[in-house]
Amino acid sequence: MKKVLTIAVIALYVFASCKKETTTTEPVQITPSPPKEAEIVEPAGDQCYAWKSNGSIIEMSFNVNSHQEVNGKLSYNLVGKDKNEGTLIGNMKGDTLIADYTFNSEGASSVREVAFLQKDGAFIEGYGDVITANNKVSFKDKSKLKFDAKNTLVKVDCKVE
Repeated sequence: MKKVLTIAVIALYVFASCKKETTTTEPVQITPSPPKEAEIVEPAGDQCYAWKSNGSIIEMSFNVNSHQEVNGKLSYNLVGKDKNEGTLIGNMKGDTLIADYTFNSEGASSVREVAFLQKDGAFIEGYGDVITANNKVSFKDKSKLKFDAKNTLVKVDCKVE
C-alpha cells in the first residue's frame, strides 16, 4: 500500500510539474499613426461690406490671414463732408476688428483707430472717447466702445478693380 501511495504521489508530482502554465503575453503591437499635416489656413480672399443711407456711403474690403491680421481698404463718403479713403491694417480680436485707418483727406494724411464688431455676418462700427498721440487718433478705452446698429455694414459683392 505504501508503494501505491508513493507511486501516486510521484505521478501527481510529475503531472503537476508538467502542467506548469506558461503565460507568455505577446507584446502589444503599436502602430504609429502618420503625423498630421499642419493645417495651412489661407486668407479667404477679400471680404467686402458697405453701408448706405441718404446718399452717404461707407465701404470696407479686407482679408484676414491665419494670424487674424487684417489688411484692406476703407472709405467714407458722407453727405456734407469730404470723402476720405485709405488703408486698413489691424487684427481681429475675437469678434471685433481693431485697425489703424490711414487715409487722405483735404490733402493731408491722417491715422485713426477704427473698430467694428462682427455680428450676424455684418460689421457694426464702434465709437468711443479718443485721444491723439504721435499723430494718431486712438480710442481712450476700447472696453467702453459703443456699437450703433444704425451704422451696420452688410456683406456685398466685391468690386473688381
